[in-house]
Amino acid sequence: MAQLTDDCFAFSGPLLPIADAERMIAERVRPVAEVEDVTLHAARGRVLADDIVAPISLPPFDNSAVDGYAVCHADVAPTGETRLNVIERVMAGHAPARVPGAGEAVRIFTGAPMPARANMVFMQEDVRLDGSHVVVPSGLKPGANRRLAGEDVRAGSVILAAGRRLDELGVALAAAVGLTRLSARRRVKVAVFSTGDEIVEAGAVRPGPALYDANRYLLAGLIDRLGALSTDLGILPDDKESLSRAIAGAADNHDLVLTSGGVSTGEADHVRTAVESIGRLVFWRVGIKPGRPVAMAVIRGPDGGSAAFIGLPGNPVAVFVTFVRVVRPLLLRLAGADPAGLMALPVRAAFKYRKRTGRREYVRVKLVRAPDGGTDAHKFAQDGAGVLTSLTETDGLIELMEDVTTVAPGDTVGFLSYATLVG
Repeated sequence: MAQLTDDCFAFSGPLLPIADAERMIAERVRPVAEVEDVTLHAARGRVLADDIVAPISLPPFDNSAVDGYAVCHADVAPTGETRLNVIERVMAGHAPARVPGAGEAVRIFTGAPMPARANMVFMQEDVRLDGSHVVVPSGLKPGANRRLAGEDVRAGSVILAAGRRLDELGVALAAAVGLTRLSARRRVKVAVFSTGDEIVEAGAVRPGPALYDANRYLLAGLIDRLGALSTDLGILPDDKESLSRAIAGAADNHDLVLTSGGVSTGEADHVRTAVESIGRLVFWRVGIKPGRPVAMAVIRGPDGGSAAFIGLPGNPVAVFVTFVRVVRPLLLRLAGADPAGLMALPVRAAFKYRKRTGRREYVRVKLVRAPDGGTDAHKFAQDGAGVLTSLTETDGLIELMEDVTTVAPGDTVGFLSYATLVG
């Protein structure tokens, strides 16, 4: 099912730069082909298969932007005040019945259609009433407080392009032009495994040397936020044959198979070997910290299916970082979306840090408003890739590029919020 070309571009050198991994994904991943109609209520998180063309203009008619009085500019004296006869009251949702002539005005409310000939609206706070008349000041320009038909959207224009992943705002725009169903690519199907003899299910009896598995729950939530469907296939033992059978079986009815653990170089790390027996390795060992051992492959199923495969490290912080930097762009491209580049926001470092060149590092930080009004990034005290609280008690990651070697307090650094990374 995977839309990933199976040509030989496996990387066998030293650490692969994250930019090269992203380029490989962009060049070779193709979106799922199946398309389906979805209701607006089910459209959030889906990727549009076709351009959405507006069937109507928005707004569809000239209307008032305020509560006030609609008049024609030609009827207002250039200086001083003008006294106008109020001939009608027009509420939102109702059409004007009369056309104001010279010396006449229409009481109008926000969103109500503008009467013919009227070309501006005085706010009710700026006028005074005199019986059945309104007294307006001079100086208002033609078009003031009036919304023109089509100033937001023109009928026939593309309002949402194919490949856009819909959020609440996109769905609202589709609803505003009267659409009820949209054409979207089907959801990407992702199989999720954890691996390791030391991992047990939450709630089970935990032997002394074992750990409860958090990674599957972390990955399922991240996959759901990206609009894909995850299948929890449990925990796999550290056994090459079992790994090969389970991973290959998942390839027949999933687009992506995602594992955590077992991709390092230890004697019990069998995932890479298992994957190479059922497919072709694309890359392994990415220049990223935390998370260096990341494997990507194209794998085959016993019934002839195929899928993309990514093997993530076992430590949960490394799982999170490699997911947002490697899995996220691949998953979005499978879904038919073009992942926008991450834009790090400048903040001020409130910590010292040293790193090697040649790899990109991500430092967990909490943002604090400084006395001078600036935003300071405070590094979490523990660096370990297994420290889950370093994610739950921070706001995001500082991205340190490959050529950076030191960070000093006061340096400007790039901040990526967790909301940006998982959205």
